[in-house]
Amino acid sequence: MGDWIVRFFKGALIGTGFILPGVSGGALAAVFGLYERIIGFIAHITKNFLGNVLFFIPVGLGALFGMFLVSRPLGFLLEYYETPVLWGFVGCIGGTFPALWKEAGAQGRSLRHYLILAVTAVLGFCFLYGAEKYLGAALPLNPFTWLFAGVIIALGVLVPGMSPSNFLVYLGMYTPMVNAFKTLEPQTLIPLFAGFALCVFSLSSLMDALFRRAYAALFHFVVGIVAASTLMIIPFGAAYTGRVIIASAIAFIAGGALGFWMSGLEKKYKT
Repeated sequence: MGDWIVRFFKGALIGTGFILPGVSGGALAAVFGLYERIIGFIAHITKNFLGNVLFFIPVGLGALFGMFLVSRPLGFLLEYYETPVLWGFVGCIGGTFPALWKEAGAQGRSLRHYLILAVTAVLGFCFLYGAEKYLGAALPLNPFTWLFAGVIIALGVLVPGMSPSNFLVYLGMYTPMVNAFKTLEPQTLIPLFAGFALCVFSLSSLMDALFRRAYAALFHFVVGIVAASTLMIIPFGAAYTGRVIIASAIAFIAGGALGFWMSGLEKKYKT
């Protein structure tokens, strides 16, 4: 039961990563130790099918919980307490970062891997910063654009560190998407999930092959992207009053403790 609850909670946080701008569901899956297993399961869906289904049931239910039920309170908190909430997410990712770093070096690391990490972090930050600053073309809302939005969200799973919500904000689709989760609008959610499934099942085999052939290089690439995307969600330009600073510090420490605790549980329950 403890294992089930831990995976459900991880799934809920990963689900919020799909709808929280600046956060990557794939990055959260990576820092929680689930990314590689998710990709391996989808890429080889008939291999140990029942065992994988039982393993991912709480993760999937948690992700749905995070997307559907957390969207309303999350929207409220981001509207009125955005800065502390973002610091809480930064702390949570930071708390899990030591485990991610250890996982990246599980098969050894060399100077080449450090260079991959550094270059990825710098280029990833420049790309995300440029995208945030210069992208902003709104798209019409119809089944085809929602299908496209599903593909973008799926890329946030397959490419850890990519925040699909950021791009949806730029395209004018983020707020309608959150409202669709709140009201369960089928005309939005059906093509959204269809695009998500289409992209994930099409590209997961490629990602699985890359991990098998270049584990250390690809995982250090992931670490670099996680670092870049985490820097992007730090609210540097927020208005910091004394109360906001205290609330942000508490949220950061609590998030860090939560992330570190979950990393410890991952070692205990990982199979």
